[in-house]
Amino acid sequence: MNLSDPTTLVLSVILCLFVALFFFGRKRSGKYNLPPGPRPLPIIGNLHILDLKKPYQTLHQLSKKYGSVYTIKLGEEEAVVLCGYETVKDALVNHADEFSGRPKVPLFDEMTKGYGVIMAHNDNWKVMRRFTLSTLRDFGMGKEGIENKIIEESDFLLYNAFPSVMNWCSTVKHTVLRNVEEMHAFIRETFTNQRKELDANDQRNLIDSFLVKQQEEKPQLYFSNENLTGLVTDLFGAGMETTSTTLRWGLLLLMKYPEIQRKVQSEIEKVIGSAEPQVIHRKQMPYTDAVIHEIQRFGNIVPTNLPHATTQDVNFRGYLLPKGTHVIPLLTSVLYDKDHFVKADEFYPEHFLDSSGKFVRKEAFMPFSAGKRSCAGESLAKMELFIFFTRLLQNFTFQAPPGASLDLTPTLGLTCAPMQHMICALPRA
Repeated sequence: MNLSDPTTLVLSVILCLFVALFFFGRKRSGKYNLPPGPRPLPIIGNLHILDLKKPYQTLHQLSKKYGSVYTIKLGEEEAVVLCGYETVKDALVNHADEFSGRPKVPLFDEMTKGYGVIMAHNDNWKVMRRFTLSTLRDFGMGKEGIENKIIEESDFLLYNAFPSVMNWCSTVKHTVLRNVEEMHAFIRETFTNQRKELDANDQRNLIDSFLVKQQEEKPQLYFSNENLTGLVTDLFGAGMETTSTTLRWGLLLLMKYPEIQRKVQSEIEKVIGSAEPQVIHRKQMPYTDAVIHEIQRFGNIVPTNLPHATTQDVNFRGYLLPKGTHVIPLLTSVLYDKDHFVKADEFYPEHFLDSSGKFVRKEAFMPFSAGKRSCAGESLAKMELFIFFTRLLQNFTFQAPPGASLDLTPTLGLTCAPMQHMICALPRA
């Protein structure tokens, strides 16, 4: 080999770099101590070992070899994966501040530009989340006023479904961004029209409340048009898609297990009869409550959680993680934790019932995540799920078409939704 030849020399250097990356991985500062994990390949990292249809299952399986805290490389991006209830709770609850950041995810950054609440950062996220929670409470979240609105909305069930399928390719990326911009344009038009009719003394909804804050904020730091657009997009998308996906899982599972459907309907008849379901009925309906909880657990619609990031250097379980570390608090490992759910791989409502049939809470029930980045609309979602679910089962029996098989394999997307399937909704007398 002639090392005096420039081309040969360059190729030799590149080869050495690839060998070094393969055997030693990317060198980190000696100050930090990230957990071990599977050996990455150059460029692709550990992507070759992931089941791309169910990557969360691979991440869960890897914890059996590398422990509840390990490092994985997704391309050139290093991420620390947290598995199991105790570990995830330790991070998101006991170290809530340190794990409350969001990493820079290119597609999400293009979609949100850092505005809104879900993928926002630093003070902007804190201000938007505080405003969202206080405003939703002012407009009745978790109270009787909003319950009446949900009951009214339940009158219109079975008309719409909101499937979400996302394939990671450039064509779909452009489609997603185009659709996001179309939605943003609709939201901007909506609040522009509302601004013309704004009455600070008669605020009709969250947009009005934001516009009032916008007028009061001098100089304008957080209550900008961009944040309003992002915030409404976040609330609209997260609030609708997740609830509708959970309901779709519920109908599929009850078709798969008709004996469970019959028990739910029997309890509805006993407690509610033909009256409108209300949240006050839930405490009298332990079996129905358990079934809804098990649908959320088994459905596992956000298996990898939304990504987190460390906001500062943090000592965690024997490792020193640097500020900005990409963290994956793997919710599937919590919801399927066999130390807390005896039949974790099965649909088993008894996970949430004691021996006398009373409802029991499970600390590892964490579909809304936990800590400072937990779902802001959790109480609203719980109310919606109970009312919509009981209203549907009160009025219909759901069956598969004759000869149809019911596949519980989820689709690949931003959330885990059921695959498309046909439903027979038979009116109940």
